[in-house]
Amino acid sequence: MEEKQKSLPRTLGFTTALMTILGIVIGSGIFFKPYAIFKATGGAPGLGMIAWIVAGILTMAGALTVSEIATIVPETGGMVTYVTKVYGKKLGFLAGWTDSLLYQVGLVAASAVIFGVQATYLLGFSEDMKWMKLTISIAAILFVAFMNTLSAKLSGYFQTIITLGKFVPILVIMIVSFSKGTGHSIASPIIAPDIQPFNAFSIALLACLFAFDGWMGVGQIAGEMKEPGKDLPKALIMGISIASMVFILMNIAYMWVLPANELMLTETPATQVAMKIFGNSGGKIVAMGILVVVYGTLNGYVFTGARSTYTLAKTNCIPMAKHLQKVNKSGVPANAIWYVSVVACIYCLTGKYDMLTDIAIFVAWIFNTLTFIGVLILRRKEPDLKRVYRVPLYPFIPMLAIVGGSYVVISTLLAQPSNALIGLAVLLLGLPVYAIYTKKNQLLASQSLQKIKH
Repeated sequence: MEEKQKSLPRTLGFTTALMTILGIVIGSGIFFKPYAIFKATGGAPGLGMIAWIVAGILTMAGALTVSEIATIVPETGGMVTYVTKVYGKKLGFLAGWTDSLLYQVGLVAASAVIFGVQATYLLGFSEDMKWMKLTISIAAILFVAFMNTLSAKLSGYFQTIITLGKFVPILVIMIVSFSKGTGHSIASPIIAPDIQPFNAFSIALLACLFAFDGWMGVGQIAGEMKEPGKDLPKALIMGISIASMVFILMNIAYMWVLPANELMLTETPATQVAMKIFGNSGGKIVAMGILVVVYGTLNGYVFTGARSTYTLAKTNCIPMAKHLQKVNKSGVPANAIWYVSVVACIYCLTGKYDMLTDIAIFVAWIFNTLTFIGVLILRRKEPDLKRVYRVPLYPFIPMLAIVGGSYVVISTLLAQPSNALIGLAVLLLGLPVYAIYTKKNQLLASQSLQKIKH
């Protein structure tokens, strides 16, 4: 039984924020994206490693920048609340619209598809059994959704346990790869002779940014944090630092066992590395650990994605808004959780992991970049605003984040126009929806006023 709309209780601390970041960021990307990255470079390791380093720098610059605006608006909704604060309700709505309809649900679906692929492999089924992958993917989403409806605090504990557990397969792969691997080049060649450098780097960078993605999601739970002003920047900076170190070391570990031109041939590079160093049985045990990691990512996306939908629903500018902004007796937005999960299940039917993630990251970085610019705007418009945290090396760090974000958006338009157009189409579809519901809300408000007068 749902209760009427109410605020989400502030029960979460620094540990949950940090584990949410690590739970999402250190996930499926590090185990599966090397395939897309080295495929883009033609099997050459150099440009792929450069893309990982650049992605880490851009993400850290973004996290340092966003932390300032996150402490100014420490409310549930993350980027939606940031964009609304700086640019107004219409653009804030579009941020929430794409976040709820494309970004969050797209990443839930992508994580579930990866979970299904990995689970099907472990269970010994043929790769051609698409119905099995789909069934497992949907079952995983629904179970995660159910767990998240029980309690925000329970979900936080669950995320913490899974996140700590995911470091086991990561450390095992690293340690054994460096001790048993024969070592392959991680720097040369930079790129294969027949590959166009700009397109290759753009595709590789987008894939790396997906691996890093999720750090902005911690802002979705700011309204449920006890001390967001203090804990949010600390969690972001520490989380991105740990993730950057893990990603670079993991890629070196992979190439210590298999060269980049072999990693580009398999959609499950981490599993193939594990099989090479442990044999069939040992490799499957490590692959089970990887499955837990992917599950943690899935849980993190559902946990944060529902908060974005909940915030969007509070604008009363989408269908079923009243329903989606309700909070259940456990203090969680259960209807929003089920919305994200059901739409993600529908997206799973595509089975297109790379396409889903590329579209999601493209759209996310449009609004990420607007958020970075927003920090400069607020510094100019509201210089006396109380700031618990100020971005260091201002304005260099925000400008670096803005330039990097602009490059991601423009290069995607040029290198992957079809994916970019899908993302832009969904974004622009939000304009008539906003106009219709804004007019409807104004009419209802006018009618209510007339009743009061009479």
